[in-house]
Amino acid sequence: MRVKYFLYTLTLGILIASVAACGKPSETSADSTAPEEKPSGILDKLKPAPKVTVPAGTRIRVALIDGVSSNNSSAGDTFLASLTDPVVIAGKTVLSKGTKVRGRVVDAVGSGRVKGRASIQLKLTDIVRDGGNTAISTKTFSAVAESTKKRDAAIIGGGAGLGAAIGAIAGGGKGAAIGAGVGGGAGTGTVLATKGKEIHYGPETRLTFTLSQPLEI
Repeated sequence: MRVKYFLYTLTLGILIASVAACGKPSETSADSTAPEEKPSGILDKLKPAPKVTVPAGTRIRVALIDGVSSNNSSAGDTFLASLTDPVVIAGKTVLSKGTKVRGRVVDAVGSGRVKGRASIQLKLTDIVRDGGNTAISTKTFSAVAESTKKRDAAIIGGGAGLGAAIGAIAGGGKGAAIGAGVGGGAGTGTVLATKGKEIHYGPETRLTFTLSQPLEI
């Protein structure tokens, strides 16, 4: 009797243990419901790219899109240009060739009568980008027209020679002196009526600017 009771109890315990084991979720099943982790590569792509600093003194070479000149431009006028060379920092291209930039005419002075040579001053102010313009600060690019002193002297001298010839025809002597004075005056008058050289920078003219302050891109 006791043997039968023992066997019955043992069999019942085994059945209960089996049922409990079947009802418990497996570790594999639990792991399968865990959320997937994002690959580190995707997270890296979502991070903003680190900014690069272009140091002051870097040269910015451009080709004009809009022309400027000493006699037709005025202080405050703007112009467009594009980079003719990429800007490379530590082996990385931060501004590619062809990038548009905007500039401003700081001053423009046309040539004067006899005195006063034409001049023009320019600066770059912005980098034109799809995401919005980026302010840029450059040193002033300045240009002054060539002197016309040699030309003026030739005109005055030529007028004096012509006047002397006229004076000689009139009777020589005193007449020649009078003619030289008249001719010289005529030559000087020609100079007074003639402007010096102007500065004209048409489209595709290449200019070089220098950063005056660091640029963070």
